[in-house]
Amino acid sequence: MGQGQTTEAGAMGAVLRSLHNQYGDKPDVGRVFQVRGTNSVAAFFTLVKRNQGNMKVAGMIIASQASGHIEAALVTDEASRFGKTVNPMLKTLFQSWHPGGLPAGETASTSHSSAAALHPYTLPDNSATVSLPDGCKVSPQSGGGTILAEGPNGEAAALDYPYLASNTNNPSVRQTMAVLQRGGLRNTAYAKALYYPYGEDLGKTFSDLLQMQRRIGGLGPVMIQVTSEKAVQFPPPWRCAQLTGQIDPMDGKGKREMNTVFCSSPPSRFGSYMNVAFHTAVPVSSADRERPTMGAIVASFTPNESVIRGQANAMAAPAIAQIHEIGRQAAQQAATAHAAEDAHNRSVQQHWNAQDKQNQAFSNYLLDQTVILDTTKGTHSTEWNQTADAMVKSDPQRYSYVNTPDFWEGVDY
Repeated sequence: MGQGQTTEAGAMGAVLRSLHNQYGDKPDVGRVFQVRGTNSVAAFFTLVKRNQGNMKVAGMIIASQASGHIEAALVTDEASRFGKTVNPMLKTLFQSWHPGGLPAGETASTSHSSAAALHPYTLPDNSATVSLPDGCKVSPQSGGGTILAEGPNGEAAALDYPYLASNTNNPSVRQTMAVLQRGGLRNTAYAKALYYPYGEDLGKTFSDLLQMQRRIGGLGPVMIQVTSEKAVQFPPPWRCAQLTGQIDPMDGKGKREMNTVFCSSPPSRFGSYMNVAFHTAVPVSSADRERPTMGAIVASFTPNESVIRGQANAMAAPAIAQIHEIGRQAAQQAATAHAAEDAHNRSVQQHWNAQDKQNQAFSNYLLDQTVILDTTKGTHSTEWNQTADAMVKSDPQRYSYVNTPDFWEGVDY
């Protein structure tokens, strides 16, 4: 493969473009690494077969100088199986193809560049699966589509790890921060939230949010140095970058080579915005040996979207109730602080009430839900969009949609 190319990069690019044209999705390519003991380079990639049922696949592409020309090869499989099958596929490949510097008869199992044998793992809540090597332990904090895993020598992976932040440039967020500075909102989610300006450099944002979250969780700081930041194409409005460098958790195991894809979404009307990290770290001393394994782990990660949506729905009611209680507490504290200004008190309470309604409307939007009025019973109910549409269409005299300003406190929000 890769005929007519004069460089390894050109050969790999030609193969990846061919995959793009064949399946209708641009491959997401990881960091290129040297195949130890050879003149070859390789990289892991993932893509979705848009024209074949949106199947997610993972693969490894290898390019090598060979007698004055460039050769390239790849191995692929379904992403959920790739971690388990990559080594057998490489072994079969190298039995008939010997890239520059790899002696005939040497296989993936004897090459230092091969990934360790991986075994499928599914979270107890069935929200995600990944393939992991022997000795790798999954943190009990994993769940909801996020997997945190650590190996015996300091190898670590944080897959689909969320950082929910509040944009300090937003007036509503600044108002909340002012209440916190006056001693309000103690023992609430607001007191442990991440407050950070949106739109900063992604490498700096990742580093700062990581340090802030550790501090809030009672952990000490880490040494983190981002030496390379490369933009990653992702459907708008998300911004993504691949970050490489070094990180030291100060746990006595030394510095790790860091490879992270970090993405940030635009903030909502009231300032909250989501950040997500796919992060791997391996000891610097064993990075060449461990890098392929970490790439295979990331490539094998598969979230179960239907389970995650169900969990979001199940958690929505208590989470929203907590947010509303926080809003009421903040409004009361603001009113107490300005007891002499009755008009101001009323405006503050109205502001928080309106914000509660808007927060609920935004939550309904995320969960594909709608508030419906039953004129026969004189009641409100929150239904899935598909159910709500069917109810209104079947009996428009009885059922109608409820707009955000008409939400009932204690019922709809």
